[in-house]
Amino acid sequence: MTADTAPAAAPRSPLADAAHRLAGVTRASRGAVRLAELPFLAQVNVRLDAKGPAADAVGAALGLTLPPQPDTVVHAGEVSAVRLGPDEWLVVGRPGTERDLERRIRSAAGDEPVAVTDVSAQRTTLLVGGPRARDLLSHGCALDLHPRAFGPGRCAQTTLARTQVVLVARDGSRGGFWVLVRSSFAGYLVDWLLDAAVEHA
Repeated sequence: MTADTAPAAAPRSPLADAAHRLAGVTRASRGAVRLAELPFLAQVNVRLDAKGPAADAVGAALGLTLPPQPDTVVHAGEVSAVRLGPDEWLVVGRPGTERDLERRIRSAAGDEPVAVTDVSAQRTTLLVGGPRARDLLSHGCALDLHPRAFGPGRCAQTTLARTQVVLVARDGSRGGFWVLVRSSFAGYLVDWLLDAAVEHA
């Protein structure tokens, strides 16, 4: 078998080596804190005129309405749209769908000005859940994370343990948060979360 025909190595997530430690905290806390990596989620950055026709067209192509308000997120099936700024969204989907998302967005925008960038490799995603998730995150984040202020449907670009993240409050009965962090800082953030979870157990 030559180098050209050898099977490609399976991709390795930024936090593959930390999986057992994350699961250990979940077990030790009896589910009061749930920590896990959600690796390889498709992440596509979209910039367009929020008041132009492309916004409605792109939303329809994704099966949702692009969030019209700052710091909000909309979910539809396996696709989420996170409002990052006045003309910027992050579209998140299941692993391996980034090219399809790009194609759908570009096709829907047509001739309207739009910038579409696959940023999937820049970040990984941590799930922080359980009844004590808000308390845990509050130790390293200056945002008011009370459900009245930061409930499902809310998101923010903020710092957690002095690390830039995108924080998303999840919907559903199990709730919790997505923490989208740059891959190069993911290991540091996991170490902080693990230490904080033990310290405040």
